[in-house]
Amino acid sequence: QVQLVESGGGLVQAGGSLRLSCAASGSIFSINAMGWSRQAPGKQRELVAAITSGGSTVYADSVKGRFTISRDKAKNTVNLQMVRLKPEDTAVYYCNADTGVAGYWGQGTQVTVSS
Repeated sequence: QVQLVESGGGLVQAGGSLRLSCAASGSIFSINAMGWSRQAPGKQRELVAAITSGGSTVYADSVKGRFTISRDKAKNTVNLQMVRLKPEDTAVYYCNADTGVAGYWGQGTQVTVSS
């Protein structure tokens, strides 16, 4: 089992920045990849960014050049640095971890970008 706890969401004006953090606990040795997804009202959850244990990253086209995902294995955290935020980035952001056998999700943190 893996437990994930997100932090760092909030309200920011368009053009501003936020940093999300996700702390993992439990069977962290089994985690292959971690990432962030988001879900806006009335829309499906979508992958925002992911990072493997080897450090490879992938980003949604809509956030490339604005969001940066990083992983601190020593602290068992994954972070999402978001800059030049847009109103369309408004969503609940979820941290997720994949062990290759199961996937785990955090409870989510709200990000609201005002225009």
